[in-house]
Amino acid sequence: DSDLSMRTLSTPSPALICPQNSHGFQNGRGSSTSSSSVTGETVAMVHSPPPTRLTHPLIRLASRQQKEQANIDRLPDHSMIQIFSFLPTNQLCRCARVCRRWYNLAWDPRLWRTIRLTGETINVDRALKVLTRRLCQDTPNVCLMLETVIVSGCRRLTDRGLYTIAQCCPELRRLEVSGCYNISNEAVFDVVSLCPNLEHLDVSGCSKVTCISLTREASIKLSPLHGKQISIRYLDMTDCFVLEDEGLHTIAAHCTQLTHLYLRRCVRITDEGLRYLMIYCTSIKELSVSDCRFVSDFGMREIAKLESRLRYLSIAHCGRITDVGIRYIAKYCSKLRYLNARGCEGITDHGVEYLAKNCTKLKSLDIGKCPLVSDAGLEFLALNCFNLKRLSLKSCESITGQGLQIVAANCFDLQMLNVQDCEVSVDALRFVKRHCKRCIIEHTNPAFY
Repeated sequence: DSDLSMRTLSTPSPALICPQNSHGFQNGRGSSTSSSSVTGETVAMVHSPPPTRLTHPLIRLASRQQKEQANIDRLPDHSMIQIFSFLPTNQLCRCARVCRRWYNLAWDPRLWRTIRLTGETINVDRALKVLTRRLCQDTPNVCLMLETVIVSGCRRLTDRGLYTIAQCCPELRRLEVSGCYNISNEAVFDVVSLCPNLEHLDVSGCSKVTCISLTREASIKLSPLHGKQISIRYLDMTDCFVLEDEGLHTIAAHCTQLTHLYLRRCVRITDEGLRYLMIYCTSIKELSVSDCRFVSDFGMREIAKLESRLRYLSIAHCGRITDVGIRYIAKYCSKLRYLNARGCEGITDHGVEYLAKNCTKLKSLDIGKCPLVSDAGLEFLALNCFNLKRLSLKSCESITGQGLQIVAANCFDLQMLNVQDCEVSVDALRFVKRHCKRCIIEHTNPAFY
């Protein structure tokens, strides 16, 4: 403890990340006088640790009395660290301003495996620079304990902030920058090149990101096996509108260990991109191509090559997918647990029948807004998929109460049923409630409550 205390005495601390107009954290009689000179933005502020003692006798007496009244100060260090572990980064920095003990505890390395910053106004580039500098004090220029950085929604994040992470955090395993539309391919390339242990990457909503690859220097250095050097397993590129088949080809060739891939609303992706994906990424368990309007039954044929490894598939609002594509998936992906086919209007009872007979372990199915699915399809589902827990039939015009009763009589573990905008009677809904005790029914029938 004494070594830690001596070390922190001479080290400035980024102890507050707060708006320019916010007041200091109250401590005893007074409050901190730190303030920001930057107008209209949030910045990381740096200051020294709190003083060791108060000199005036009366102040010392008041401080002693207040300390006796503070029950939290009676907690042992390990309990305080456990409490601090639930705080976001900015609140943890605030706690470092309370007193010397809190300062030392707040900078315990165990609390800095994760940096989590939120807010549209925060100057996140500067905050990351200050925080990483503080965390690198024992290992100059290298922050070995930091494994997770979450700055989702920080719209002021730029390539400069990502460069800081790439240069200082070689042990990074998880990075979430969703909604940060100012970052580009080059900064992302630097992160994946300099952080070889990165497994989880979320760049959803980053419209300038069109690819995931190593930098040219890293590619040359690692050639010819550089394609296997990116260890990313989870990749979310939702709303990366400019991602095209060629970019997906590059991603697949460099990220061969992918198990979770989400391409929601990547509207330029076609069946050709999925063909590239299946050549390199044969371990995918979860895949979403929702709202990719150019994906058709041919794309389903490619996805079916994943066979029993595929557990989660979302093809919502892919209007070119019909029963043919569903048959491909049902025939080869027998261990499928989740299927979202909402808005695929080409799916009929025949597709549901084939799915139910081949994917008997299905737990969640969404076939809402599929007007050609009727009670006949529900009957096949009920007689084969006894483990069904979630079923959405929203806006299925051909569904009646009879089909719901068949489902309820066979799927006792049903936990969620969506029949909004369906013509079903109150008696049918009550029948479902009697047979599926834990089922939550989402409906639009005002007579049922």
